[in-house]
Amino acid sequence: MRPQSVILTFLGDHVYGRGVCVSSRSFIDAFGKVGISEEATRSTLTRMVRRGLLRRQRSGRRMFFGLTPTSVEVLKDGERRLWHSGVVNDADEDRWTLIGFSLPESWQRQRHELRSRLVWAGFGPLQNGLWIAPGEVDATGVIEDLGANVKVFAAEPRRPTDMQTLVGEAYDLAGLGERYRGFLGRWDRADPAPEAPDDLARSLMLLTGWLQLIRTDPRLPLRYLPHDWPAEKAQRVCHTLHERFRPEAERIVAGLLDTVPDESWAER
Repeated sequence: MRPQSVILTFLGDHVYGRGVCVSSRSFIDAFGKVGISEEATRSTLTRMVRRGLLRRQRSGRRMFFGLTPTSVEVLKDGERRLWHSGVVNDADEDRWTLIGFSLPESWQRQRHELRSRLVWAGFGPLQNGLWIAPGEVDATGVIEDLGANVKVFAAEPRRPTDMQTLVGEAYDLAGLGERYRGFLGRWDRADPAPEAPDDLARSLMLLTGWLQLIRTDPRLPLRYLPHDWPAEKAQRVCHTLHERFRPEAERIVAGLLDTVPDESWAER
């Protein structure tokens, strides 16, 4: 697990919404439980400050770290994906968002950046320069700052389009299904993650892995997925285990969390 991903999981589950800044020692103690070294934690905190994901706040001689508007948006998105939107799209309507774009051949960096953003937003490629995503997606954040010639449409399939085939070609369903089955293989057991020292470590490992997985899931309509699609079962396992780990994890966090009030909280 990438240290930044674990830090964001920790912040989302134990800090977000509390209006506090957290000492570097709290992060170091928490992440040592999942095998992340003190050096890696400190360097990751520094990088996150540079990227605008954390802000420093000094209290006496000690340094604390608080959320920024950028990290708040990231954590809001994680909360929505984890607990609200779910992994199964069983909507009755068959609505899609189409994005067409044209970039000069010399714009290799912008092309790579746009494609990365499209995948993150749940789009799959139909053909060169034309991508599709389920539902009605606000593409403003996907295309901003790139200077690309982009056109966005809301669409519904019509005959003779074979959506089953189209979805299979635009998305790696086999790879996504295997990732869900891999998650189940690790966590759907009586004694998951026996190598972890306690339930805080298990909780961090569980939610970090789950978030990394569901952020690669475009939430395709259920009607176009294989009948044995494992996502819903994996989600039930994740939620059940999180509730099982939560009491002990919160007890441990209460003992190691060293905080001061976030001076920027009142401005938000």
